[in-house]
Order: sequence, then C-alpha cells, then structure tokens
Amino acid sequence: MEKVQPKTSYKTRASQVIALEKGKLPPQATDLEEVVLGAMMIDKKGVDDVIDILHAEVFYNEKHQFIFDAIHTLFENSEPVDLLTVSSQLKKEGKLEAAGGEFFLVQLTQKVASSAHIEFHARIILQKYIQRSLIKISNEIIEESYDETTDVFDLLDTAEAKLYEITQGNIKKSSETAQQLVIQAKKKIEEIANREGLSGIPSGFEKVDKLTSGWQPSDLIIIAARPGMGKTALTLSMARNMAVEHNIPVAFFSLEMSSVQLITRLISSETHLSSEKLRTGNLEKHEWEQLNVKVKGLEKAPLFIDDTPSLSIFDLRAKARRLSSQHGIKLIIVDYLQLMTAGGNQKGGNREQEISTISRNLKALAKELNVPVIALSQLSRAVETRGGSKRPLLSDLRESGAIEQDADIVSFIYRPEYYKIDEWDDEERSPTEGQAEFIVAKHRNGGLDEIRLKFVGHLGRFENLDTFGDTGEFESRMNAAANDDTFKTDDLPSPGEAFGSSMNDISPENNDDEVPF
Repeated sequence: MEKVQPKTSYKTRASQVIALEKGKLPPQATDLEEVVLGAMMIDKKGVDDVIDILHAEVFYNEKHQFIFDAIHTLFENSEPVDLLTVSSQLKKEGKLEAAGGEFFLVQLTQKVASSAHIEFHARIILQKYIQRSLIKISNEIIEESYDETTDVFDLLDTAEAKLYEITQGNIKKSSETAQQLVIQAKKKIEEIANREGLSGIPSGFEKVDKLTSGWQPSDLIIIAARPGMGKTALTLSMARNMAVEHNIPVAFFSLEMSSVQLITRLISSETHLSSEKLRTGNLEKHEWEQLNVKVKGLEKAPLFIDDTPSLSIFDLRAKARRLSSQHGIKLIIVDYLQLMTAGGNQKGGNREQEISTISRNLKALAKELNVPVIALSQLSRAVETRGGSKRPLLSDLRESGAIEQDADIVSFIYRPEYYKIDEWDDEERSPTEGQAEFIVAKHRNGGLDEIRLKFVGHLGRFENLDTFGDTGEFESRMNAAANDDTFKTDDLPSPGEAFGSSMNDISPENNDDEVPF
C-alpha cells in the first residue's frame, strides 16, 4: 500500500519561506559585471575608463575574473582589446573553458551596445567588493575577539590596519611578477627624469638632498644625537622647509615638548626673534609688526603637531593612518623614539625588546603609508666617555641594535663646539663655532657622507653652511650692524639672496647665549 505523504501545512510552508529569506548572499552585481566586461570588449574607450578602477578580485564571478585578467594583460602589452583578442589570450593562458568558453564571451558583447555609463557601473561593482571585504574583515575580527589568547591592542591595530587598507582602496594584493615590477620601476625612473629634481621629499638642506635625493617613501630615517646637540631643532627646520616652502603635509609627533613650545620655536626661526624675547613677550613695536607679518606663511603651512605624552606605537600608527587619510601627509617625524611605549603586552618587559618592537613597527608604518618616517633617537653615554673628538658611532645607538637593523638611513648630529672643541679635526683646521656635522653613517640605498651645517642656537635652527655665500661680506655686514642702532633684521640678505627660505636667514640682533635644542 502506497504511503501517503502528509500535507504540508500553511504554517510549515511559511516557516520555510521565512528561513530562506533570512539566508544571506554576499553583496554582488554580476549583471553589471557582465555589462562592464562586454563594453570593454566592444569599445576601447570603455577599457581606458575603468582599467585603473577595477582589478580582477573585485569581480564576484570567477569567470569574470579570468576575463578581466586577460583584458588587463592585453592592455599592459598595448595590444587591442576585442572579442577575438580576449578569446585568444584566454586560450594562450589555458583558461578559455574556465572563463565560460567562446560562446559566453559572445553573449557578453551582445548585452551592451556601447560603453556609455561604464565608469558608473564599474564603481558599483567596486562598492560591492568593498562590502564583501568589510564582511570578511568583520568576521575575522569577531572570531579573533572571542579568542582569549589574543592581545587586545594587537587586535585593535590589526583591525584598524585592515580598515585603512579598504579606505585607501588598497586591499592587500598577492605577489607581483618581475615584469609588473620592472614596468613600475621604469615608469618611476621616467617620472624622476622628467621632473629634473628630487625623487623624494626635500629636507631644505642642499647637500643632504643631493646625497639622499630627498627622503624616500617607505624609508625609516634615524637621526640620533646626545642631548643638547639639536635633534629637535634640525627636524623642526626640515619640517618648516617642507611645509612652508613646498606645501608638503608633515606630521610631527612630539613626546618631549608641548605643541605650543614647538610652534614658538618655529615662530622664532621664522621671525628672527629670539626664543627668550618670545617667552617674555618683551617686544618692541617694530618687532610686533615683524611677528604678525612673518608668521602668515607658517599659519597656512600643512604642519600637524601631536604632543600626546608616552605615546604607544599602536596609537601612533592609528593617528598616522588617520592623518594620511584625512590630510594626505607625506612625511612623519617622531621626537623621540626612546620616549615611546610598545603598548599591549610589552609593558614592563625588557626595554631592548620594546625598542625593537617600536623600530620594527615604525618601519612597517613607513611601508604601509608609503611615506618617509624620521625618528629621533638618543645616543648612549659612551660618547661622553670616549676620548678625542667624541664623534658618534653606530655602536652608540641606545638600547637596541634593532634600530640600526630596521633603519634605511642612520645619521648623527655632532657639534664639536658643545665639547669646547674650537677647531675641526681636519686639514683646514677651520673654527667650529656655530657649526654642526650631519653624519650619514648608514645609507641602505646610497652613499655615506659628513655634511656641515650652520647652527643658530638662539633661534633654534639649522641652515646650509654656505647660505650667505662670501663669508667676508657677511662678516662686514654683521660688524656694520653692531655699530648701527637703527639696524633691523630686514637689512639682512633676503631669502631670494640666500637659499630661498627665510629659515636660512640669520638675525644679528638678540645675540643671546646659545640655547641647546
């Protein structure tokens, strides 16, 4: 006897429908994917419009990924893109059947009549991909959050890094072929040749820029010195040259001084008024006018100062990503490395390991944001106990050899005058007064050198040593100034007569004792 199947009740059918409705499909737009691929194969303009917007991973359908890859390869090789060439390229790669075969390609071209609105359609496909990426990352974060062994600060940093990649439209790619990298390198070399200038960010110091060709993206630069040598003054001078002269956005993280103190130093450099006068507010009428006029360039400069004390490397990375996303910063300065903390479970651990973690993360940050990171560092007291010139060495880097290992450039600031050494230890035996040496002791991608700079203590800045050209002329004008009560800073050589930056002018007035910076 045939068994009678029980009838499905209305409630049972309704619950099945509801269960199906609650199921979730990843965000997708496969119909638009087909339209975009079809338009790219029938109209060259369609390829030009979207080839730099899309990449293979944004397509939800795997067939579409294979087809886009073939189109991209043809485009890179400057070959025509149409139904026949795409089909031929897929055959060559052995992926024609996986891509749906020739009939599927024909169907794609029949779905559209032109490439009109292709860019709009491409951006919708990209949005769906971003949604899928967010879902994937969110699931990973949820899963890791339930893991009790996961360090919460590491998790926060990882989560923010992944979200930052999506924000930048820079989802982590797979490894690139040598051919792709050679093409990129050739393009970069051509751009540098056409620009006829520096390939990196200019420091404002001619000989330093000539040696480095500017601070290079993704490089970690260590500037180390003993206290009082002028680490902050040098980097502030660089930051000012970049932000004011070249309008390059710079982020300055100061763990030692407040933001108001730093900006006061910059005002002193910009206006030729000594730090002592600015601290006391004891200014003459013409000096107030000078102050109001000469700070206008500084007010408009894209310089961002953060003075959070005891900043952890995780907080710094988060802040830097935010500044990069919102303001497009091109260079990061950290003053200084030994005042940072590793955060997370590193607290209270071995200090050498903590410094290693910090330097490694600074290098990772430089690569992630593709900007130079300049980190200041203290040197050990071994410099003070050494006889002779007390010129710093790589072995003097304090607390960790990892700093030397992670850095692309390691440099030192050395001022013999600080040690009461009157003459340089060289054949010329020239005086050391008001001079400093910028020693490049490690340069991963270039040469080494010892570059002399001028140090103006009462204004807290560094300059090119030959700023004023003929020394005799400068000294005669300084002597004239000393005997003339009406002499003002405006009587000095203008920025155009010197290096092109008011940071490199010097004021003869307010000759206070040098203040070490």
